[in-house]
Amino acid sequence: MSFDAKLESELTPRKIVEALDQYIIGQTEAKRSVAIALRNRYRRRHLPEELKDEVAPKNIILIGPTGVGKTEIARRLAKLVKAPFIKVEATKYTEVGYVGRDVESMVRDLVNAAIFDLKTAMMKDVEKEATDIALDKLVKLLLPSVSSAKKEEDYLTENEAEKKKNAKEQMKTRIANGDFDESYVEIKVSSNQNRMFGIIPGMGFEENDMIQSMVGSIIPASKKNKRLRVKEAKKYLISEASETLIDMEKVTSDALNLTENMGIIFLDEIDKIASGNKSDHADVARHGVQRDLLPIVEGTTVNTKYGPVKTDHILFIAAGAFHTNKPSDLIPELQGRFPIRVELKALSKEDFKDILVNPKNAITKQYQELLKTEEVSIEFTEDALDCIADLAYNINTNVENIGARRLYTIMEKVFEDISFTADEHKGEFIKIDAGNIKEAMKDIEENRDISRYIL
Repeated sequence: MSFDAKLESELTPRKIVEALDQYIIGQTEAKRSVAIALRNRYRRRHLPEELKDEVAPKNIILIGPTGVGKTEIARRLAKLVKAPFIKVEATKYTEVGYVGRDVESMVRDLVNAAIFDLKTAMMKDVEKEATDIALDKLVKLLLPSVSSAKKEEDYLTENEAEKKKNAKEQMKTRIANGDFDESYVEIKVSSNQNRMFGIIPGMGFEENDMIQSMVGSIIPASKKNKRLRVKEAKKYLISEASETLIDMEKVTSDALNLTENMGIIFLDEIDKIASGNKSDHADVARHGVQRDLLPIVEGTTVNTKYGPVKTDHILFIAAGAFHTNKPSDLIPELQGRFPIRVELKALSKEDFKDILVNPKNAITKQYQELLKTEEVSIEFTEDALDCIADLAYNINTNVENIGARRLYTIMEKVFEDISFTADEHKGEFIKIDAGNIKEAMKDIEENRDISRYIL
């Protein structure tokens, strides 16, 4: 995955909303807000240099119950422009000086995500060349006469040299086609002995990682002989060749630039670190995390093992249910860094029905495709969809509102028997109607105490 500037230039706010509509039902206001925030980043990069750094990202707080699409909106937004993206839980961070992860580690995680995406994309670009190198190595291992051919070239006639070349190419084709997948070869593989120091007491994960990287660059990687099947050896050699073909300096440089200008951090459960009672001990700890988070969101420089990263233009999208507290319970300085607040609506019966059929990744389509692998065809009647939507809405209302996730628990219960015996129904066509839904859910729906545990 790598950033596509042309794609981003074509993504107007309206097109961004339309793209999000393919996966997320409703929540138009939230979609519009994130679409504008994303487009503003594109606009900022086309400003004069003296003004460019003055425009701060319009960070957003999404307020709403679980399962209404907060995370999905942020994740799909990042996928649209192939921007570095991570989702983190605000509750897993602690104030500096306490045991746990400090807030700066989220920026390091974002850099790692960017490095991984760019490296994967570059490795895909050189895959053809890497495969050719790997196949050449395997030919030499499986056909020893080829490895000595170069030494003999001066003494071979033109006809003999051509035969040698043809034999090698035929062998490469057969290896590529999997003819030798179950044969064994011995190759040199990298050893992990460089991580000899393990975890150094008193240091965090990031500091340990930096030290291990420094040691790795000083001490050369050792290799050992390992006997592998050709199928496994081929994968390893392609990966190894790809690593040597890509320019890691360029990957690192591009990843840092991409992180600073296009990175998105989704900060979930921010309501759990908000509190109005400043005298309570737990609340004091939460305030400490907020204070540590403030410079990251305002803009600071974080040291990573790949180099320093400025956070001034990273987009932060925070989210929380805010059942027992409110955004104004955050410290004022942090509130000011999240100027846009959007309230997401709880899902209605109509929303649940739309979620069942309209998104590209609709859960009904998922079950149909899963069972198609067993040659079982599934069809949902209109009354079945109405029944599932009603059940989801009623259970969310009467038990606990977990949003669209309720559909997964209901569908899993409905398909339990069908999924278990699918291999016994090859070639069959199964129609799911309201009667099937009610029968599957009868005992649970009647007993609210059971439904609290099962659904």
